[in-house]
Amino acid sequence: MPRSAKPHKFPKLHNATWPGVVGKGVGDAEPCIDLVSMLELTKGADVDGVKFDGFDLFLAPPHFDTSNPAAEIDRIVELCGKYEFEVGSFVANVWSGSAIGDEKSREAFLNAVEQGCSIGKELRDKGVRPNGVVRIDSSCSVDAWAKDPEEGTKQIVETFKKACEIAMKYGEMLAMEGEVCWGGMHSWRRCVEVLEKVDLPQVLGFQADMSHTNLFLLGVNAPEDRLLPDDFQWGQTEVYDEAYKKMTDELRPWTIDFHVAQNDGTVFGSGAHDRTGRHCLPKDPNGKLDITKYAKFWLMEDGEPTQRFNHICWDGCMFPNSAMTNPQTWRDVLEAMQNVRVACGW
Repeated sequence: MPRSAKPHKFPKLHNATWPGVVGKGVGDAEPCIDLVSMLELTKGADVDGVKFDGFDLFLAPPHFDTSNPAAEIDRIVELCGKYEFEVGSFVANVWSGSAIGDEKSREAFLNAVEQGCSIGKELRDKGVRPNGVVRIDSSCSVDAWAKDPEEGTKQIVETFKKACEIAMKYGEMLAMEGEVCWGGMHSWRRCVEVLEKVDLPQVLGFQADMSHTNLFLLGVNAPEDRLLPDDFQWGQTEVYDEAYKKMTDELRPWTIDFHVAQNDGTVFGSGAHDRTGRHCLPKDPNGKLDITKYAKFWLMEDGEPTQRFNHICWDGCMFPNSAMTNPQTWRDVLEAMQNVRVACGW
């Protein structure tokens, strides 16, 4: 039977809930979309009988009240039962501190990691979280890191090693997000550097987002690590594929969490973020990625699925609420993810 015909059960397909929060609810921004509404939209998506298996969660208000975790854990268990979902990876609210800076800031960062790992273990013990990791980043800008790159990376590595000690206590794994707005992990090379210096692959791995990593190739915020030629033009597929392979060959062995996403090759700033990637809807005509094709670079090795993790997630932030609340958006997202599972699943 050809791969395309296999009714794969893995990786499980999760929707992210944080697009209902990120970039919303502050100043002139649109209001946040509450967790239940996000789950309703996720549950309602159906593509030829295929549905989402679960959701990944942002451990921050208004989706999760970190001041009352016990009650929120019970609520998440109840929601999982109601919607017949499992919960997977978490975004730890590390922005209460930073991986670099003074002792107080780094302590706040580590406290957020501990809370995320503790919540993760509780939900595993309650039987609603069979898969997933706790996602972190450096929580510092590229400018702050660049004031002293050597010292900045040293501090990130030290903080991440302490975070790994915390994760091990709870039986959790941490995935650091590669994104051009995070100092010390704003390029593919800097991400590899941090991972190798921490050197705890059984605890710390890489979270690859197809939108964010696309900008690694362009050297956004790190022109010295650009992999595409300066005169690159979109449509030069062979040139792009060669660069994409170089990046994924370096980062794939570390990848333990994966976000299916689309990107139009442009950058923008938002709030405290430096220039970062613009997510697109999966069928956006300006999207530069053949989603299924480039997911294979991450999820396949020697023609076989890597099977390093049991679920994948959609990520698409900064969309207007009109798109977020449109059921067709989530059917299109689910279709893109199912295509990835058909090509890369087991």
